[in-house]
Amino acid sequence: MGTMKVAITMDEEILGELDRLVKRRLFPNRSRAIQAAVQEKLGRLEKGRLARECAKLDIQAEQAIAEEGINRELSQWPPY
Repeated sequence: MGTMKVAITMDEEILGELDRLVKRRLFPNRSRAIQAAVQEKLGRLEKGRLARECAKLDIQAEQAIAEEGINRELSQWPPY
């Protein structure tokens, strides 16, 4: 995966906090700190989207699908 250079505008207070993290060596530089923050935020958004989609599922229908075929005799199950 390649990298690209971008310019961003940031509140001075947030930039100061970011610089303190770099100074404490939690990140090697601003770019890495911002990359980590963006990756974390994207991950959280994706988890939230997954949770919203799961909330739309009909629990009883999903349970029925999951249990479909379980009542068959074990001898009728295909070998793995």
